[in-house]
Amino acid sequence: MSPLRGWAGRRLLLGAAQVAAVPVLVFVLTEALPGDAAVALAGDDPDPVRIAALRAALRLDRPAVERFADWAGELAHGGLGRSLVSGRPVADLLAEAFGPTVLLAALVLALLVPSAVGLGMLAARREGGPLDRAISALTLAVYAVPEFALGVLLTAVFALRLGWLPPTAVGGVWRQPAVLVLPVLVLLARPVCSVARLVRAGLVEALAAPYAVHARRCGVPPARVRWTHALPNALAPAAQQLARTADWLLCGVVVAEALFVLPGLGTLLLDAVAARDLPVVQGLAVLFGAVTVVVNLAADLLARRLAPRTEVPV
Repeated sequence: MSPLRGWAGRRLLLGAAQVAAVPVLVFVLTEALPGDAAVALAGDDPDPVRIAALRAALRLDRPAVERFADWAGELAHGGLGRSLVSGRPVADLLAEAFGPTVLLAALVLALLVPSAVGLGMLAARREGGPLDRAISALTLAVYAVPEFALGVLLTAVFALRLGWLPPTAVGGVWRQPAVLVLPVLVLLARPVCSVARLVRAGLVEALAAPYAVHARRCGVPPARVRWTHALPNALAPAAQQLARTADWLLCGVVVAEALFVLPGLGTLLLDAVAARDLPVVQGLAVLFGAVTVVVNLAADLLARRLAPRTEVPV
């Protein structure tokens, strides 16, 4: 077995263990929350008798270990259980909310890669110059602004004051594609800054490395040195940050979806936590854990492919 295959196998085993530990952790944390689905369904003025009846109907009066064992057994057979609030299969709820989140994440990633790499290369091309200082200062300033504050600012200017864009997605994402413009800008701002700064730092280091200096001394054109020799090594650390960004996006961006009323995974998670709908929360946790493992494994493989000398720890 090659070293790369052995390393990938160990990473897969570790990832499977992490995915298996996620439902246990989520179940324990959810059990620690005050109230349950019966209390949430009982309303603002709950009657103890009604709460007890709801607990019995939802089978929440059983011991926690027994309830978790039933859910884990269903998960082992490919099911995610049913929502305690709506009674619908959790897989159906995830499928409905997955589309808007994936669409939003795909748009952000499609704009993130060329813009971040372009900004990083532009800054590194004239290290220490006015353009480099301006890009560094701008990316640092934008990165310091929280997503919620930036979303409120953009909504106030472009939606409420100028009226160019709809402020929320109440009418539906598919009927009003323009509602995605502001969320994309909000979600794109900080990742572009972080990835661009990593590309810039990696490219400056790669261009100063002995192999790049020797290539320039041998008459290799500067553009070829940047694109062919230095850029792959500069992109290796940026691939890790890009993986974390993709994981963050695909797992549901709670702030953006709550701010712009997008019916995605983040909104589904907020509603499930508020209603103490444990099967939905656990189903989302399993999905998020699986996405995290797969995306980070792909990023590590890409980093090794771009920079084979880089050792990625298990």
